[in-house]
Amino acid sequence: MKSFIHLASACALLAVSVSASAQFAKPEDSIRYRQGSLFVMGQHFARIGAMANGRVPFDAKVAQENADIVAAMAKLPWAGFGPGTDKAAPTKAKAEIWSEQPKFKDASEKMMAETTKLAAAAKTGNLDALKAAFGATAGSCKACHDAYRAQ
Repeated sequence: MKSFIHLASACALLAVSVSASAQFAKPEDSIRYRQGSLFVMGQHFARIGAMANGRVPFDAKVAQENADIVAAMAKLPWAGFGPGTDKAAPTKAKAEIWSEQPKFKDASEKMMAETTKLAAAAKTGNLDALKAAFGATAGSCKACHDAYRAQ
């Protein structure tokens, strides 16, 4: 498991090193990239949420590993919201993403900042700190979903 986490983190960091303006062969590739990034991030975030909400026992090491992945993955999906990806395939992305680019960018930066704080809180091994950071991160995710994701 630890090897997988290190591999996933290394892959995420390698992908982060690619310019945000990286070109995809087709808009559909870009959409799959952003959806995949968000899916993986959501899976690891849910594992933290299960601990923060008392559905599973708190394990500081597992929380930290997942929070580190969430923070790394949070940097990835934004390159997938390029021109032409608004109509290339059916998605839940609202048109406001492209018509309100500065606001969308602010929301993505807030979420990335909150995931960094989540990773820092997880490193403390303190469940209360993790809960507080989880709540703030979840709030930043919800705000973006409310504004930019169709239900």
